[in-house]
Amino acid sequence: MSDKIFVFDTTLRDGEQVPGCQLNTDEKVIIAKELEKLGVDVIEAGFPISSPGDYKSVVEISKAVSDPVICALTRAVEKDIEVAADALKYAKRGRIHTGIGSSDFHIKHKFKSTREQIIERGVAAVKFAKKFVEDVEFYAEDAGRADNEFLARMIQAVIAAGATVVNIPDTTGYCLPWQYGSKIKYLMENVNNIHQAVISVHCHNDLGMATANTIAGIQNGARQVEVTINGIGERAGNTSLEEVAMILQTHQMGLHTDIQSRELNKISKLVSTMMNMPVQANKAIVGANAFAHSSGIHQDGVIKHRDNYEIIAPEDVGVDQSSIVLTARSGKAALRFHLTRLGYDLNTKELEEAYQKFLILADGNKDIGDDDLQHMMEGRLVSNNVNIIDVQVVSGSNLKSMATVELDLDGEKHSASESGKSAINAALRAIDKIIGEHMVLDKFDVDSLVHGRREGGKVKIRVLYDDKLYFGYGEGDDLVMASVQAYVDAINKMRFSKNEKTGKVVGMAS
Repeated sequence: MSDKIFVFDTTLRDGEQVPGCQLNTDEKVIIAKELEKLGVDVIEAGFPISSPGDYKSVVEISKAVSDPVICALTRAVEKDIEVAADALKYAKRGRIHTGIGSSDFHIKHKFKSTREQIIERGVAAVKFAKKFVEDVEFYAEDAGRADNEFLARMIQAVIAAGATVVNIPDTTGYCLPWQYGSKIKYLMENVNNIHQAVISVHCHNDLGMATANTIAGIQNGARQVEVTINGIGERAGNTSLEEVAMILQTHQMGLHTDIQSRELNKISKLVSTMMNMPVQANKAIVGANAFAHSSGIHQDGVIKHRDNYEIIAPEDVGVDQSSIVLTARSGKAALRFHLTRLGYDLNTKELEEAYQKFLILADGNKDIGDDDLQHMMEGRLVSNNVNIIDVQVVSGSNLKSMATVELDLDGEKHSASESGKSAINAALRAIDKIIGEHMVLDKFDVDSLVHGRREGGKVKIRVLYDDKLYFGYGEGDDLVMASVQAYVDAINKMRFSKNEKTGKVVGMAS
């Protein structure tokens, strides 16, 4: 049996079925070219009969791509197959992917048919497709829930009819890994002509087991994996290409793909951007946090030897380097690492002093950047101590909103009055006047609550200051007061520069 695992990418077909993620033909061609560069063996370019756009995409991808097989999906319907064959006319190597349901759920409730009639339809579809192309893949839809004995009879019949690849989909993501692996093993042992075709596995992620099921299929004889970039796809998605590729590269299983893994991060970002579908930060291999370390224990271990907490080198998937992210959970080793990188060579005592300053800084910010560290080491950052003393507002349908705010700034009282489009706007403008710094309210969210006759709520805001975002939260029976609390909460997390001569905070009222 071959040790090569063929990678069948269906990002442009099954992956594109995600609502709101549709691509035009030009965008699909761009991704197809990147998939070729990545090293995939097969690109499922579309479902030609489904729409003129899909038909055109298969045509244009066939023209643009040379190395991978270009595959077009059909139902077990002659018209579908004819249209697919026509769309593939420019393909250097074309494949028709046809099939029908194999589970009793589909046979009875979708097709209202019988097992024998379904096998006849599947065989007829394969024979018809063979009139147009030599390479025909047959999918036994919902094979994950199909009876194994019937599935074996179906697969044997379609291989005899000329199928070169047989796809055993876990269409609903139902199977447990051992069940799916056992199903592939059963076919290997009970389909007499199974070695005349390649077994393909196509798993969905409804229960979060798509990748595990795919690996179980490979371990039991499958030699093609049907995958998508970032694991995108209908419902909970498909098996992730990058996960399977890196599992096979990391574990010594005697198997390999032709995937150029250093291209993974690049194509992940391309697909995410074009489909307007962000990759979750903790996504394996390509997530923003896949090689980021914020726990002090982990940071210390990675700094000493990255194999302590990394089983994949970030460069192997196209990421420049691991990230030692400084947060309140970081330890001295991580702080020393970053300070040394910035040119600060500290002895043990100096590091301890810097670490205490760092903890105060980190408690106020979600994470710490190089600028923060430099300012901290130069003594130019101070914590804010802003407290609300009083807020008074005047507002009405025929009155311009006015607000007077009194704040305690590091023990000194300051007040200001401002007008605004609303009472909240006026109050926040008054705070800006007191603080004297250029801040931008980037986001304002309110969860309204009603207590008796008084309206209040929970306010979450995001403020942009000095190219960094700060978050604030306030809650109360009065929405204006809750908003002021949230704004002040964000301000107290900021770090303003200190005048070296006077020791006063620059910009703050004095």
